Amino acid sequence: MIVVNANDVKAVPTEDEIVGMGPVQRKELISAKDTGGFSVLLVSFGPGAKLNFHTHTYEQILYVTEGKGVVATKEGEQSVTPGTVIYIEPGEIHWHGATEDSSFSHIAIQKPGIKLAE
Repeated sequence: MIVVNANDVKAVPTEDEIVGMGPVQRKELISAKDTGGFSVLLVSFGPGAKLNFHTHTYEQILYVTEGKGVVATKEGEQSVTPGTVIYIEPGEIHWHGATEDSSFSHIAIQKPGIKLAE
């Protein structure tokens, strides 16, 4: 069993090619190295911060915890607020981030394997 309190985990900036506009910070609550599979991340976006279009090798589940955000595919965008759950299929090209007027946070449950979409 792994038990973690998010308040005890230090947030680190996310500064890779997946970030389209920052600031984006993450807390790795549970590491895939420890589980042999899934990781659990708490990801926080400043107002207007977002990721670039990207894909995951495996499915990703997001649970919105704070603020107003957007999840999008190349076909369209959806507004999301606390309590919203998003399922993203493996290989689905998408991005997510905060609206211009609000910060935004979500929990991401996923296995390793993310890359910038072409």
